[in-house]
Amino acid sequence: MSETQALTEFKQQFPVILPITVAWGEMDAFQHVNNVSYIRYFESARIAYLEALGQEAKITSNTVGPILADIYTRYRRPVVYPDTLIVGTRISELEEFGFTMEYQAFSEQQQTVTTLGKSRIVMIDYSTNQKVALKDCVLDDILKLQPELT
Repeated sequence: MSETQALTEFKQQFPVILPITVAWGEMDAFQHVNNVSYIRYFESARIAYLEALGQEAKITSNTVGPILADIYTRYRRPVVYPDTLIVGTRISELEEFGFTMEYQAFSEQQQTVTTLGKSRIVMIDYSTNQKVALKDCVLDDILKLQPELT
């Protein structure tokens, strides 16, 4: 089965794409996917992005790593079971101590973006609980994945 034009265009906007199958148990009393599920979807997409950078091993074996500072979600359309969401992830802004990530969830059932998200990630030294500058090696890996950020 070939992708639709809408999905193909969606995927071209993001360096990291993560398909997520909606589970029946993620729906709430209003018969649509509960808002907390999107925070989990975006968390999974964030980890997939770090894995695509090759940073996961460096981060988990180091005393410095990313911390979620804040997260924003905008719900455009309800999603119901059964569906598969294609979550696209990219960094939209580089900062001295971290970066801002954007997420979009594209519904295969509805053939459109249903949910938008944004989060700010700060690099923290776990031994001091102080924020630290983004390391050059992390910045280099980000720019390899997203050269348009230069």
